[in-house]
Amino acid sequence: MIDFALDAQRREKKTADEAIYQACLLRFRPILMTTMAAMLGAVPLALGTGIGAELRRPLGIAIIGGLIFSQMLTLFTTPVIYLFFDRLAARVTARRSATGAGAIEMAPAPEGNP
Repeated sequence: MIDFALDAQRREKKTADEAIYQACLLRFRPILMTTMAAMLGAVPLALGTGIGAELRRPLGIAIIGGLIFSQMLTLFTTPVIYLFFDRLAARVTARRSATGAGAIEMAPAPEGNP
């Protein structure tokens, strides 16, 4: 999502809000399908019966639960973090331009030391 949003900002001159929204729409299906493929691969572990099923079942349940949790976390937090860093960068840039185009000020050397 981040790559698509940055590309949209640079090439199409979109705002960060518009860019991340478009990126979310474009990348939702591939992200969801990748997670679904991994989750469906763990279904036999979670639902399996037979010898040793009591050892495999917790693993399958943990895989499926972890994938669901990470999917939700990714889909909700990635746009928020992207917008946070974009606004933080805008503040830093504005502060640097207000203090003299980002010039680095050097403290004078103490006397007696070269």
